[in-house]
Amino acid sequence: MIVAGVMSGTSADGIDVALVRITGKGYKLRLKLLGHRHFAYPASVRAAVLAAMNADQISVAELSRLNFLLGELYAEAVQKTTQRTGIAKVDLIGCHGQTIYHQGEPAVYRGRKIASTWQTGEGAVVAARCGIPVVSDFRTADMAAGGKGAPLVPFLDYVLFRDRRAGRIVQNLGGIANLTAIPANAKPEQVIAFDSGPSNMVIDQLTQILFGQSYDRDGKIAAGGHILESVVNTVLRNPFFARKPPKTAGREEFGAAFTQQFLRQCGKAAKADVIATATTLTAVSIADALKRLVLPREKEGAYRDYIVSGGGVNNKTLMAMLAQEASALGLKLKRTDDFGIPSQAKEAVAFAVLAYQTWHRKPANIPSATGADKPAVLGKICYA
Repeated sequence: MIVAGVMSGTSADGIDVALVRITGKGYKLRLKLLGHRHFAYPASVRAAVLAAMNADQISVAELSRLNFLLGELYAEAVQKTTQRTGIAKVDLIGCHGQTIYHQGEPAVYRGRKIASTWQTGEGAVVAARCGIPVVSDFRTADMAAGGKGAPLVPFLDYVLFRDRRAGRIVQNLGGIANLTAIPANAKPEQVIAFDSGPSNMVIDQLTQILFGQSYDRDGKIAAGGHILESVVNTVLRNPFFARKPPKTAGREEFGAAFTQQFLRQCGKAAKADVIATATTLTAVSIADALKRLVLPREKEGAYRDYIVSGGGVNNKTLMAMLAQEASALGLKLKRTDDFGIPSQAKEAVAFAVLAYQTWHRKPANIPSATGADKPAVLGKICYA
C-alpha cells in the first residue's frame, strides 16, 4: 500500500505529510519513503491551537469548529503533497491529529479514576475531501488497554532500527523529547521508551516571549548566552524527571505555567542566558534519563548508536550539547537521515505505518513503552 502519514506535534508549528510505500506484515514491514512536505499553520490557526492546548476553559463551539477546520487543513496538505510529488494514487491516510489534551496518568474525576487524551482534526472530513479511507485517533485504544497512549512511535523505531549485534537509542526532538532504547537483538517486550522531558517546547515559548520570534533559529540565541547552572539543577528536581517509565509528557507538564516559573527562576538574567539555560535543560534532562533509566539495564557498551530526529536537529547549539553528552556515555550521534528517513518526516512516517497496521487489524502499540496490559489495534477508521 501507499500510505500518507499526517502529523502535527506539540510544537503546533504545522503539518507534516509523508508518503510511504509499505509491504509485509507485523514487525517485518518494509518501507520506502516516496516524498514528504511540511505546511506551516496560518498564524491565526496556530494561535487557536495553542489557546485550546493551554485553556482551563474553552467553549464547545470553538473546539467543534477547530476540529473541522483542522480536518480541512489536513486534507489540503495531503492533496498538495500528492500533487507536488507526482504520486497519483494513495491507498490510505494515517492522521495523528493535533493533541490538545493528554493526561496519561489516571486521576479522580466524578468519583472515577480516569486517564484521557484528545487529538482533534476530523478524520471524516479528510476522508471525504481526499476520497481515501482515514485512520485517526490512535492513542485511545492503548489507553483503553491500560496504557498511557504514548509513546507510539517506538513501533516504527523497532521496525527500522533494531540490530542483531548492537543496541540503539532513537531520540525524537519535537516539542517533547522522547526516546526509544532497543537492546541488541531485542524482542518487542524488551524495548524501553518514554518521554524524558521538554525539547523544543520550552525553548520556543521563551523565545517567543523574550524575542518575539517563533523559535531560536539554528540555536544562535542560545549560542550567545551563558548557562545558569543553578536554574538547571533546580528544575531537574521537578518530580516528573524522577519518575520511572512508562511516562509521558506534554503542555500539561511543560506548557505556559512551567515556562513562567522557569522565567521567574532565571530572575534578572540576560535574555540570551535564559534561552541558553532552557536549551541546556533539554540536553541535560535527556542525558540524565539515559544514565538513570536506560544504560544501567544493559551491560556496559551494549548501546552503540544514538539516532536523533525531529525539529530539534536544526538547533545547532542543542545538537552540539547532545553530541557531547552522547560521547561521554560512549554513544555515537547519528541522524535518522543517515538511515534514509529525513528527521522532519519521521513521525509522519510512523503514523503511516500505524495506519497500515490498523488497516490489516494488527496491533501497533508496544506495551513495554506505553504500559498497556496487552497489544492493541490502534485508531478509528473513516471510510471515503
